[in-house]
Amino acid sequence: MAASILDTTRNLSLYTIPAAWVLSIAPHFYAASLGKFDNKQPRTYTKDSESDQSIDKATKSTIIRAEGAQQNGFENIGLFAAAVVIGNVAKLDNYTLNILSGSYLASRVVYNLAYINGTTDTIATLRTGSFLTGIGIIWTLFIKSGNILKNQL
Repeated sequence: MAASILDTTRNLSLYTIPAAWVLSIAPHFYAASLGKFDNKQPRTYTKDSESDQSIDKATKSTIIRAEGAQQNGFENIGLFAAAVVIGNVAKLDNYTLNILSGSYLASRVVYNLAYINGTTDTIATLRTGSFLTGIGIIWTLFIKSGNILKNQL
């Protein structure tokens, strides 16, 4: 039977780090599917898409937002990975590690979808809320770990 993120007998938190990487790169693959992605110069894709007259304005905007979602994911993954690792070092209980790391992944799914589809103020606000939720989860992992480790050092 597949392990559940709610399983308290197994620590699945370290598996969420590669899952977070996949969630970080996924918007890029989506963006690349929308235009004329040149893998020889991948970092110019957004700029090149903006000037490509064969791509409509809405698609260009989606490409830019998807690339932004990817960048944000990679900007945050180091902090998330460090929080998960310190949670394991501190020996937080499996339930806490699984719930918090799984919730972070859920916040990133919502973030990516809201960023890519964020054409209204409401969706942009949802994106910000999901971002702040993910950051709050990271801080929670650090604080819970610090509370355990402060008396051990």
